[in-house]
Amino acid sequence: MTSDELKNIILEIIRDIAPEADLSELDPDTRFRDQFEFSSVDFLNFSIKLQERLGIRIPETECPLLASLSGCLSYLGPKYRQKEV
Repeated sequence: MTSDELKNIILEIIRDIAPEADLSELDPDTRFRDQFEFSSVDFLNFSIKLQERLGIRIPETECPLLASLSGCLSYLGPKYRQKEV
């Protein structure tokens, strides 16, 4: 899976959870909750959907690494590639 494909999956999940979010102005380095209404419940649902969609496990202690788009890509890219091997 390419980085762009992973990014599209992440954005698709965010759209499902927070349809009011304006993703056209998304800053990849700023936490989601600082850019749009993304509650702790939304974030929990986001991490669960990522795990389901990608078929990987994300330990609760590592979930803060998913707080921004850049964080998601940095964390999930290598983790997903390990799964493919």
